[in-house]
Amino acid sequence: MNNLVVAVCLCALVSGAAYADDRVTSLPSETPPTFTPTNAGFDYVKREEMVPMRDGVKLKTFILIPKGAKNAPMLLTRTPYDAGNRVLRSNSPHMIAAVPQMNDTAVQAGYIIVFQDVRGKYGSEGDYVMTRALRGPANPTDNDHATDCYDTIDWLVKNVPESNGRVGTFGGSYEGYTAVMSVVHPHPALKVAVPFAPMVDGWMGDDWFHNGAFRQLGTLEYTYDQEAARKGDHKWWSGEYDAYDTFLRAGSAGALAQARGLDQLGFWRALVEHTSYDWWWQAQAVDKVLAKEPLTVPMMIVSGLFDQEDIYGGPALFKALAPNDPRGEKLHLVLGPWNHGQGRREGRALGAIQFEGDTAGWFRRTVMQPFLDHYLKDAPRPATPRVLVYETGANEWHKYDNWPQVCSDGCAKQSRSLYLLPGGKLSFDAPAASAAKYDEYISDPAKPVTYRERPTLPTGAENSGWGEWLVDDQRYAASRSDVLVYQTEPLTQSLRLAGEPLANLFASTSGTDADWVVKIIDVWPDEVQERPTMGGFQQMLSADIFRGRYRTDFAKPQPLAANKTLQYRIRLPQASHTFLPGHRIMVQIQSSWFPLYDRNPQTYVPNIMVAKPESYVKATHRVWHAPGTASAIELPVIP
Repeated sequence: MNNLVVAVCLCALVSGAAYADDRVTSLPSETPPTFTPTNAGFDYVKREEMVPMRDGVKLKTFILIPKGAKNAPMLLTRTPYDAGNRVLRSNSPHMIAAVPQMNDTAVQAGYIIVFQDVRGKYGSEGDYVMTRALRGPANPTDNDHATDCYDTIDWLVKNVPESNGRVGTFGGSYEGYTAVMSVVHPHPALKVAVPFAPMVDGWMGDDWFHNGAFRQLGTLEYTYDQEAARKGDHKWWSGEYDAYDTFLRAGSAGALAQARGLDQLGFWRALVEHTSYDWWWQAQAVDKVLAKEPLTVPMMIVSGLFDQEDIYGGPALFKALAPNDPRGEKLHLVLGPWNHGQGRREGRALGAIQFEGDTAGWFRRTVMQPFLDHYLKDAPRPATPRVLVYETGANEWHKYDNWPQVCSDGCAKQSRSLYLLPGGKLSFDAPAASAAKYDEYISDPAKPVTYRERPTLPTGAENSGWGEWLVDDQRYAASRSDVLVYQTEPLTQSLRLAGEPLANLFASTSGTDADWVVKIIDVWPDEVQERPTMGGFQQMLSADIFRGRYRTDFAKPQPLAANKTLQYRIRLPQASHTFLPGHRIMVQIQSSWFPLYDRNPQTYVPNIMVAKPESYVKATHRVWHAPGTASAIELPVIP
């Protein structure tokens, strides 16, 4: 019996071995050929090139050419966000479906679309420097975004035979920054530039600081993602769901940055070293730099009234360059009802606020594309207004000869002071003498006012709503004891704003430093029949923060004199809005906007970035409304 079992097993082994040998000998003896995908049925051809710069560094460049294209213009976007993914958002045989939505009208017009990785990012060679400045004090090298763009355009017009030899630069945010840089000593083939939401001055009011207050939420994560690795392999992490907890537990922005290893990154070290508006910031303020250059390339600056990242740059750039184009032939400004990227996508609504139709799509089709076609395809000259601004509330576009002084129909802007009065009242009538000379609140760094209702998610988190916070309902803040609230009676007639509001604040603090946050709000009627959920909605229109230590000089911080009434002139972001009858105007004032901005210790320290825990103290803040120290908001009113 045992011998039989052994025999059966041996037979099985021999049979299995033979079977295994048969399988081995049936495998191919050579490596299969490399698979080559085809693009049969595609209506475009994609080229990948390494374009050489003047110093020998090569930049990865992707070129999408419509099949059968002849004498087609080229639209160039230079990006730090992976050109390979940016140029082809979807794997489609149809170019209109493959490219980013911002390129939709250009594709329909037969343009060649070009995306390029900037120096040092993704497929490009060289070293990466965040928002690399023009050659000069802040950039001692021989290359910058202007030279790299020049060299790229020179290569394109010589090596893309399907083109007509004309190039436009185009893009938003950082890509808007590189589009602006392209007009500095431009290549002769550069005929037009359209920067969307360009980063112009990172200290005054764009990405990194606002009037001296550090925008820690977003900046730390962005710096980490951009500089830690060429291809963005290292991602910011957090052990908390609510960013409020993350930043509050860390203490200072510098303490959190050090815990995450950001002190290894050059841009973070520069931020810590240059917390004031010193030579380093001034040398790379794009509006100031370009104002010294002749304006030779037509430019359409496109910005959003509710841009949560670069709300300052577009209008500031237009204001600086307008004197170089007194007849309004080359420079144009568009302000839409959009957040940071919305002008490049769909613009029917923002949060709970609705507009008339797709404002962004309408703009790209009827304003932007005819502008591009005129300079790149010899299309008829369109009637492009010098300034085109959307007015929320009324939900209509307005043309202006300048911004914000004069309308094309002859209307004139006037400034009207809206006074903060005792009892939480707001009026165009100046305050009379009364026993109540000020309102006060206690600002506690241990319990800072949030910039939006909690939980406050990291900017890149799914469903964070990051793009909507500038139109959030502000009732959550109005209920806090450390937020002052002033409002008018319901309006009996419309009030139209067009321009830059200014807060003329008289305030004092028991500390030696303080932040002041001022918000202008449209309060909807208590009942809104057609939209019941909007009843009492507090719609923020224009708001910003100011760090007290820079009251007299942005470049030279100074302690505040404790308990002394001081005047602050705080410019607020552009407003284009009509307050409708039945609505109220509200002003809120607070001293923290957390965790978006770092906390002010309220004890003067040389560098808030690295403030110690013991420096953070409670302080009593007072906002004055007596004759002679009457706090007010100067509104740019159009009668």
